[in-house]
Amino acid sequence: MLIANRGEIACRIIRTCREMGIATVAVYADADAQAWYVEMADEAVHLGGNPPGESYLNGEKIIAAALRSAADAIHPGYGFLAENADFAQAVIDAGLVFIGPPPEAIAAMGKKRAAKQMLKGIPVVPGYMGDDQSDARMVVEAAQIGYPMMVKASAGGGGKGMRQVETPEELPAALEAARREALQAFGDDTLILERVIRNPRHIEVQIFGDQLGNIISLGERECTIQRRHQKIIEETPSTALPPFRRAEMCAAAVSVGAQLNYYSAGTVEFLVDEDRNFYFMEMNTRLQVEHPITEEATGVDLVRWQITVAEGYPLPEMDVYPAGHAIEARIYAEDPANEFLPVIGKILHWHEPDEVRVDSGVRSGDTVSVYYDPMLAKIIAYGEHREGAIRRLDYALSQLQFLGLRNNVAFLRRVLLHPDHLAGNISTTFIPQHPDLLHEDTTPDPFGLIAAALAKTGGDAQWRNNANRPVRHTFLVGEEAHTVALTVVGKNGYAAQVDNQAYTVQVWGERASHITLSLNGHRQTVTAVPGDDETWWVYTRAGSAMYRWVNPLPEAGSAHETHGSLHAPMPGQVRAVLVTVGQQVAEGDVLLILEAMKMEHRIKAPYAGEVTAIHYAVDDSVPAEAVLLELK
Repeated sequence: MLIANRGEIACRIIRTCREMGIATVAVYADADAQAWYVEMADEAVHLGGNPPGESYLNGEKIIAAALRSAADAIHPGYGFLAENADFAQAVIDAGLVFIGPPPEAIAAMGKKRAAKQMLKGIPVVPGYMGDDQSDARMVVEAAQIGYPMMVKASAGGGGKGMRQVETPEELPAALEAARREALQAFGDDTLILERVIRNPRHIEVQIFGDQLGNIISLGERECTIQRRHQKIIEETPSTALPPFRRAEMCAAAVSVGAQLNYYSAGTVEFLVDEDRNFYFMEMNTRLQVEHPITEEATGVDLVRWQITVAEGYPLPEMDVYPAGHAIEARIYAEDPANEFLPVIGKILHWHEPDEVRVDSGVRSGDTVSVYYDPMLAKIIAYGEHREGAIRRLDYALSQLQFLGLRNNVAFLRRVLLHPDHLAGNISTTFIPQHPDLLHEDTTPDPFGLIAAALAKTGGDAQWRNNANRPVRHTFLVGEEAHTVALTVVGKNGYAAQVDNQAYTVQVWGERASHITLSLNGHRQTVTAVPGDDETWWVYTRAGSAMYRWVNPLPEAGSAHETHGSLHAPMPGQVRAVLVTVGQQVAEGDVLLILEAMKMEHRIKAPYAGEVTAIHYAVDDSVPAEAVLLELK
């Protein structure tokens, strides 16, 4: 079987295929030549360049790779071509088995507007889904729906082409941005308008069907904790649903599947309001990112079921009842403190926690590329009750060692342990309603600072043999400077001064990047790895952090950044330039829109001033850190 995907989902499918005795073929772009999933597969076929259009979105190349390797089936995973009806039909036309639903069902659910119009007896959010897409008609319909309201792309999902509009004055810009983003992501700029449901919860139901007409529900998943309209924490069961409402939602989801003559895995997504009324949003005709929590709660391998159903076998004759509680957190290479901006670069050190399920596709030394989604792994914890599952997940996150890139691990822990989350008082606006979650405690852990100082000093035998000569290292942690002074005291012992605090340090062992030491009798193992440009990344029980070493000597010829320049946060393509040279702008005005890593990033004015230079035009490609424009 050929897997038309990459990363953690490709690894997940390969594992199940191995258990079933099925040989696998991976496909890869240039950037993934050394990827873990490529190594795991029995064979691998190179598709081409890194842009998805040259590789993972090129259906002809993927089918040719399957035929070339004598594969008999293609599993699309999720994302890329997983919900492309034309690709599914092309796979079938090529004499291969498509591991997924029938193309007709994919096509029917591929457009949110058409899906809501065709389904019978399923409640939907009030809104506009008409053919007249003119701004004038949208303005009239929006006034009837009322503000605030949502502008959504009819095709696709994942938060692409979606804007919440608070006032009529914001609507024209939202329509333009949503159309542009939808066209880029899905090749279709058709929009729909929907009434905003106040403090909604996002709850979906997993259904599964076979080719004999049997369709069942495997329970719901709470997917309410989101950022950028994308899920980051999911759990099952939901704390919001009384038994009667759960039964109604599951029955509605099964009805959707029956109306489509659906088979394989599918997810029916609902919004639930404060009165526990539910409204159909969309159906994802594929495996979901969050499917592991359903597997943990039911004991079912959904990938195995997909394969057996595609082979024509009926669903197993068994009653499937979710039990206990399962919860999942998505690990992203992104900066929560900087509007969740994705980050790229090399993973210096990656070590996964034990005792819980981890679905990942990366290893130490891998590079996070600008071309693909920055989600790297999922950590899934199961418990007999919700409190126990959350406790296990939080502990697992504390054990994850992810060094080299800014990431969301500490942020996820803050969300999990927030009192409102623990109490189940959540909505899709949970994160905006709790801005304190974005504030990281940058107080450095003395274990980390001392370990970094010891690692920086390294094997300086002259210093170790001179007990009277202390060595000092200064590190920047955020914007704060912290100095560590170390003096040798006996064998493997040191006297340490961290700012104004004294410690007696004993080193108990060193192995690779790990050092076990005690501070005033408190013992811990710390990981410290060097990065680029004199940075050190450390992992302690307090979490992961980056320390920037301050060179005590000035660097000859060092350049200083021009005040007022605005840099590209990562490589991307300019989608809109909203100002002209000489224009006066206010603080917070959007100056330019850059598309990178499948998202639009708005470059805003950090202060009021005059635009003095614009260095790039629409459709220009820009490298990371390029000066986009200048503001006086």
